[in-house]
Amino acid sequence: MYIIPAIDILDKKVVRLREGKYDDVTTYDINLEEMIEKYQSNGTEFVHIIDLNGAKGDFSNQQYLFDIIRKTDMKVQYGGGVRSIDKVKELIDAGLHRIIVGTQAITNPAFLDELSSLYCNGIKCSDHIVVAIDVLDEVIKYSGWMESSPVKLIDYIGRCLGLGFFRFLCTDINKDGKLGGAGIDLYKKLLEHSPIIKLIASGGISSMEDIKALDELRIEACVVGKAIYENRISIDEIKEWNLRSLINF
Repeated sequence: MYIIPAIDILDKKVVRLREGKYDDVTTYDINLEEMIEKYQSNGTEFVHIIDLNGAKGDFSNQQYLFDIIRKTDMKVQYGGGVRSIDKVKELIDAGLHRIIVGTQAITNPAFLDELSSLYCNGIKCSDHIVVAIDVLDEVIKYSGWMESSPVKLIDYIGRCLGLGFFRFLCTDINKDGKLGGAGIDLYKKLLEHSPIIKLIASGGISSMEDIKALDELRIEACVVGKAIYENRISIDEIKEWNLRSLINF
């Protein structure tokens, strides 16, 4: 299992939201470029960046993000307001390694249908896609976690698999931003039902003990944000863990 450091950007500032609430924001005294430099200098090859403005349809951060991302050799997993095929293509053309799709994928079935058949730079677009599943008590939430989907969680994963999407970023909303431990029970249930999925865990990870518990589930990766900023998990620990992972990530 690989640890992916997370950076959330709001108004060009590095922040963390508690349970996805824009009125419950912690702002950190470091900028995106400094964070990326910090991770890259310690051997991290992959970073997870969420444009929180973009998630609300405001792409004023985008050029700022692109200018910084183009300067780094790190692979970037990017999310925030990706709601059209053109936006997916634009982001891949900009050099982003993986694109996270969430709201549009769950509310507009035709979006994933079309995306599954397209090629981006000679590679199937689906190979670049991470399907976000934000879950509250086994209910899929979208639109900044404000809306609930009637589609059952397991049924949705099955549909995505049928279209050739195998990688999922699953956030346990009950755990997110609280540093109270990862959603082990949720991830275990998903993997027992669909063992072929490539699962990326997110939410609640607070220590290397949480990391070890996730690793026992044979999860592909986990996203860690607040625990790094709050000095619960060090960058050196992440580097050492990732070097020992020895997986083809």
